[in-house]
Amino acid sequence: MQKEKKLFITSALPYANGALHLGHILEHTQSDIWARIHRSIGRKVRYLCAEDAHGAPIMLRAEKEGVTPEEFVAGTREEHWQILQGFNISYDHYHTTHSPENQEMVNRIYNGLNANGHIETEVVEQLFDTEKNMFLADRFVKGECPKCGTADQYGDNCENCAATYNATELKNPRSVISGGTPIIKESLHYFVNLRNFEDMLKDWMNQGALQEQVINKLQEWFEMGLQSWDISRDAPYFGFKIPETEDKYFYVWLDAPVGYLGSLKYYCEENNEDLEDWIAPNANTEMVHFIGKDILYFHSLFWPAMLYGSGIKVPDSVYVHGFITVNGKKMSKSRGTFINASTYLKHLQPDYLRYYYASKLSENIVDIDLNLEDFVAKVNSDLVGKIVNIASRCAGFISKKFDSTLSSEMNNSELYQQFMDSSDEILQLFKERKYSKAIKIVMSLADSANQYISDMEPWQAIKDESKKELVHRVCSDGINLFRVLMSWLSAVVPDTAQKTEEFLNISFANWHDINQPLFNHTINKFKPLITRIEMSSVESIIEDSKQDLESLEQETGNLSEHLTNDPINETINFDDFAKVDLRVVKIINAEHVDGADKLLQLTLDLGGEKRNVFAGIKSAYKPEDLIGKNTVMVANLAPRKMRFGVSEGMVLAAGPGGEDIFILNPDNGAEPGMRVK
Repeated sequence: MQKEKKLFITSALPYANGALHLGHILEHTQSDIWARIHRSIGRKVRYLCAEDAHGAPIMLRAEKEGVTPEEFVAGTREEHWQILQGFNISYDHYHTTHSPENQEMVNRIYNGLNANGHIETEVVEQLFDTEKNMFLADRFVKGECPKCGTADQYGDNCENCAATYNATELKNPRSVISGGTPIIKESLHYFVNLRNFEDMLKDWMNQGALQEQVINKLQEWFEMGLQSWDISRDAPYFGFKIPETEDKYFYVWLDAPVGYLGSLKYYCEENNEDLEDWIAPNANTEMVHFIGKDILYFHSLFWPAMLYGSGIKVPDSVYVHGFITVNGKKMSKSRGTFINASTYLKHLQPDYLRYYYASKLSENIVDIDLNLEDFVAKVNSDLVGKIVNIASRCAGFISKKFDSTLSSEMNNSELYQQFMDSSDEILQLFKERKYSKAIKIVMSLADSANQYISDMEPWQAIKDESKKELVHRVCSDGINLFRVLMSWLSAVVPDTAQKTEEFLNISFANWHDINQPLFNHTINKFKPLITRIEMSSVESIIEDSKQDLESLEQETGNLSEHLTNDPINETINFDDFAKVDLRVVKIINAEHVDGADKLLQLTLDLGGEKRNVFAGIKSAYKPEDLIGKNTVMVANLAPRKMRFGVSEGMVLAAGPGGEDIFILNPDNGAEPGMRVK
């Protein structure tokens, strides 16, 4: 009989060029609960993470602050690690991608891909800053739009006319970094040929590794055709050199996910474990990644391809979650709802936020709203008013009247059995990441326990000497039921669980210990385990967040450098949204696409200009039914080369999928080319 698989769990690596905010904490909380649950049922768990340390933004930020990139990353890593510990994220190790372990794993993967024929090279043209002696990414270039002539436009699109273009097409370009005039220069780049892995990726995604929503998105990417992935950057660049080159470095998004393995390698070496027992293709291991939906492309295409192509085990699961909104809107710096994790910890306990997140999290990719009033009400009602209330109602009687010792038998064993009958279901829901459903059951049972105490009225019964033993049994029942509830929640609220362990003289390390009630067991004097949240604390967090913004602006004079370089970009501002040019178009022709399961080829009239667009709506519409209809398209989306041709925009549609996909259909009075506002 095969041993149960060892479990290797990771979260996406925090980027060293940005502060951790409450959006980041969602993911670390989700993965931490999952790791704690599996530890409690005896799984061998390695729960690891690391600092994402490389890239041009890190190099430039360090230069601005007058330190080396290594010094800058070390400082940020320590700050991030302290915050994660503040939220009780129980990583077995928190490493860094700028480490010898990670470099060894990066080289191993690259050399494996190269030896197996998956690396190719191509000469590309880029803008080059002669003063800084570096190639410029699009965001580091500004100039005049090549279409309308508007000045001060970035190197990929024009905010005035919505045109898209290559940075090399800008008129009078200048470097945002030095202010100098860049030149066009050729450079040899290295690519991974993803087309080599298409069959493997299709097999992998259909073996239960991904959520259904992710599989649907991958199928779209397959239909558009996989593109070769540029994995190189030119010097100067903070990262690892590509083997057998002098001035080529691995792109940060190649070595970042390898940081999972670099951290594992370090842990294995420190603890005398064999790395190959964890990462060999046939290893008796379950490899699970928790990520946000913004980095889905890297983790569902590039990452498994890199591993498979270099002879390393591919992930068993990639679990994707949604983003965080606050009070129903994107996080806002001006409103004080773009809340840094460190600001939260100054005012409130981590268990509050952990519990609220858990009560909202599901197995699906849905955004979660942190409604601050609901947050206060739910935590106060559930944790304080329901869970801890049971202990506070019963503990005094046990301490004062019964020498702090629980009874030798139960008064209501049927209620305790009702709790036990739900234990396996709650465990399974946690294992399936259906945290919100598990929490609902726990709270429903907490209601039952509170109702039982209310019905028995021990505060009245204790006045009758003949009912003293009844009170002993009833209050002992309450303590036992409280213990069960806190055991189920111990992975969610570890601070409160630790205080409960001290109060009850027990451990929550083993999920199944609750199968045996506590009889003749001595407890300690009850102390408040968790207190109510005051709305004033939340208001202080919002005010501090506004002040943090003002301080940063005064200190730097250029807030965007601190807020836009984080690859976990969970929100956009209005200016970003305003760049999207929505236009009414008429569908003048629609055809099936040979070899595509979901695509239709649409010819669109954009007010006299024709556009060719491939749209994934074949399951919902017959081509002939679309001809003559008006719809809405994103007119300034960069053209994308697909295996079937070039798609010159995007038609807007919505719906759950299958036959239920609905294109936007503006009123008949709308004319092709009209802007949608």
